[in-house]
Amino acid sequence: MPRFWVGGHSSDSLATAGTGGYKPGMTDVAYQSRIRIERVKGPIRRAFLPAEQQPVIFGVHGAVAKHYKVAPDAYEPHATTLDYVIAAAAG
Repeated sequence: MPRFWVGGHSSDSLATAGTGGYKPGMTDVAYQSRIRIERVKGPIRRAFLPAEQQPVIFGVHGAVAKHYKVAPDAYEPHATTLDYVIAAAAG
């Protein structure tokens, strides 16, 4: 019994498929993001991302701050991680 299936082919058949032997599939890692997150204070976080000279600041604002019961004047408003995820998916 094969260990796993990739695109309709067993892991055993991938090792011998074609004349070139192993062919990379979707299970192979193409990129691994290396980031560092620092908690600054409360909801404020500093993210060090590849190819960025300065860290990206995450925080809360508006309805998100209200949801987490963060007083409007407690911290400077910043985009949330959700804002970045939505922007990345829309891009």
